[in-house]
Amino acid sequence: MAYHELGVSADKARFSIIAPHGFLSSRLAGIPPISASLLEAYGVRLVTYDLPGFGESDPHPNRSLNSSALDMLYLVDTVAVNDKFWIVGYSSGAMHAWAALKYIPNRIAGAAMFAPMVNPYESSMTKEEMSITWEKWTRRRKLMYYLARRFPKFLNYFYRRSFLSGKHGEIDKWLSLSLGNKSAPCPVTFPVLLLLEPWRGTFPELRGWLIKEFKHSDETDEALIKEPMFEEIWHRNVEESIRQGSSKPFIEEASLQVSKWGFSLSDLQPQKKCPGKGILPWFRFMYSQAECEMTGFVGPIHIWQGMDDQVVPPSMTDYVARVLPNAIVHKLPEEGHFSYFFFCDKCHKEIFSTLFGSPQGPIRTDQQKPSKDDAEEASASPDYTLR
Repeated sequence: MAYHELGVSADKARFSIIAPHGFLSSRLAGIPPISASLLEAYGVRLVTYDLPGFGESDPHPNRSLNSSALDMLYLVDTVAVNDKFWIVGYSSGAMHAWAALKYIPNRIAGAAMFAPMVNPYESSMTKEEMSITWEKWTRRRKLMYYLARRFPKFLNYFYRRSFLSGKHGEIDKWLSLSLGNKSAPCPVTFPVLLLLEPWRGTFPELRGWLIKEFKHSDETDEALIKEPMFEEIWHRNVEESIRQGSSKPFIEEASLQVSKWGFSLSDLQPQKKCPGKGILPWFRFMYSQAECEMTGFVGPIHIWQGMDDQVVPPSMTDYVARVLPNAIVHKLPEEGHFSYFFFCDKCHKEIFSTLFGSPQGPIRTDQQKPSKDDAEEASASPDYTLR
C-alpha cells in the first residue's frame, strides 16, 4: 500500500487526518493544495493513500467496502496513528469514508465530508429523493451507472480504449477541452468522454452533443478549472492513478459505488442496543451484568455541500441529513463541486476552524517557539510503500 504524508510528524500531531481518494484518482489528491503553514498551525498530519490497484498499491483479490475499512485500519496502525483520527471524504471517495464509519467507528474521531456521493441505487431513498438526484444527471452518466451495476465486466472494453489505452495525448486533449469556455465539459466527467472516444469518428455529431450534455453551469467552478495549476494537478493525479495499466481496480471502484454496500447510512446513526426480549436474553443480562451499548458512529459528521454542484447534487446531502439527523450540514450558496475544496486557503482555514477550533500548533514537550527546522519538517511530503 503506497501512502503520502503532509504536515507535522507523527510524534507532534495534534490531529491526524486520513483521506481516501475516488475514481481515477490517487494518493496525490488529498486536500489540494493545502498549505504547510496551515497544517503546522493546527498540528495536523495528513495521510493519503492509493486504493488497491491504483497508483503504487498492490491489487486486492476480494475488494469490498469492509476490506476498504480494514485497509485503512492497517494503514493507521502501521504509520503510528495511535489515537483516533479524522477522515475526509470528497465526492466518490466518500464511499470509503462511510465504510470506515461503519466498520471501524471506534478508531475515528470525526468525519469531514465534501459533496459526498452515496449509492445512487440506495433502497432507503424515497422516490422523490431518488427522482431529484437522477434528474440532475445526463443520459450518459446514467448509462455508466447502469453498466457498472449490471454488466461491470463490459466496462473493460471502454476503459481499454480510453484512459488505459496509453494514448496520454488523448487525456491532454480532453483536459484542454474541459478548461475552455462555458460550453466546455466539466473535468470530472472527462473519463466518461474518454469512454466514448472509440465512437467519435462513427458519430460526427457526438462531440458537440457531449459538450452540450456535460456543460458546466457553475461559474465559480468554471473559473477555477481554467487555472493552469488546476490542470497540472488534475493531470498528475490521473496519470498516477493509471500507473499499473489495469482496468480491474477501476471496474471494482465503479461497481462498488452502485452495488449493495452491505450497510445503510442509517446504520451510522447512534442508538442504544439493549439485550433482546425473552427469558434467555434476560438470564444472560442478569448473570453477565451486560449493559446497553451504543451502536453507530457517535462522533461528529460535518458535510459541506455546494448548492450549485452539478456532479453530486445537493439532494444527495439532503438524503444524508434525513437518515443521519445528527450530521452537521454546511450549505454553500454559489459554490460548485470544486470551488470550496480546491485552491481555497480561506476555505481550508474555515474547515479546520470548524473541526478543530483555535489553532494550537503541534504537540510540543517544551515551550520553545517552532524553529526553522520544524517548519521544514512540517512541509515535507514523502511517499512510502507498505509491504
